[in-house]
Amino acid sequence: MSASAKSRVHLVNRPLSCACALCLLTLGCSPPPATNQPQPEKTTQQQPSPSPQAATQAAQEQDEEVQLGQEVFNELKAKGEIIESSPLYDQLRPISDEIARAAQPQYGHPFKFYLVHEEQPNAFATPGGNVYVVDSLLYFVKNKEQLAGTLCHEVSHTIHHDTIELMEKRQKIREREVGAALLLGPTKAHLLAIALLGHLNSLGYSRDVESRADLTGSDICAQTSYNPWGLVWLLRDFENSNLPQVPQLLSDHPNDQNRINALERHFRKNPAVFAKFNPDPRSATPVTVPKDSAEVFVH
Repeated sequence: MSASAKSRVHLVNRPLSCACALCLLTLGCSPPPATNQPQPEKTTQQQPSPSPQAATQAAQEQDEEVQLGQEVFNELKAKGEIIESSPLYDQLRPISDEIARAAQPQYGHPFKFYLVHEEQPNAFATPGGNVYVVDSLLYFVKNKEQLAGTLCHEVSHTIHHDTIELMEKRQKIREREVGAALLLGPTKAHLLAIALLGHLNSLGYSRDVESRADLTGSDICAQTSYNPWGLVWLLRDFENSNLPQVPQLLSDHPNDQNRINALERHFRKNPAVFAKFNPDPRSATPVTVPKDSAEVFVH
């Protein structure tokens, strides 16, 4: 594989609250203020304020997510895997922009989307708001709704802090190992980022975690112009595909029929939200991407 085909990633959309070029590579920007949001009804009973300890802990957890996301970004950049330009952005950017606007109120840091090059179609989210989309996924999906469903699913993992929780459960880096390594210079976030990069393509979320991300993702999609049935169509295509090798997106997300069933139940239980969407994949908007698109990398 040539150096230019080895790895490809591109920043697809700008942080919603930032306009300067420097902020495009900054993970610490604040989310935009909500507009036209319904105001909560006033109640006579005053809600208790979080304790200073709880507020401090929540802020520290958010800071750790941003640090980890930044370290992952730095590692990818150091490996020359960030793309500066590609025609594939023309298809990805409008979808990712709209999904980011819909999902942003549920997460405390701006969502940003990047393209990465790998052989198998996949997408993955990291803490801090970054979503990475493998360029081959754009060649696999049949329509914009399938791509939108995938992106909505991934931002939901970030909203639910699934990656952080999974890493903690697996205890990939024991505290004593981190402590010993810190003596040599790397930060804990850097070490966690290296460990995370080694498992981004095989995180192995549980069925319940995947299903929760599906349902939240479908709710987010319903707030956009994209049909939430897109993820169902994509899962069905994976099941019915005759690919010689199982796509990574499928192998990382098991029990697809169970996930399809859960999505369909969710749609039926919430007709006010989902009844307006057509379940027929023939109603979808085809996605067209140029083959062998040229990609320019950031070094």
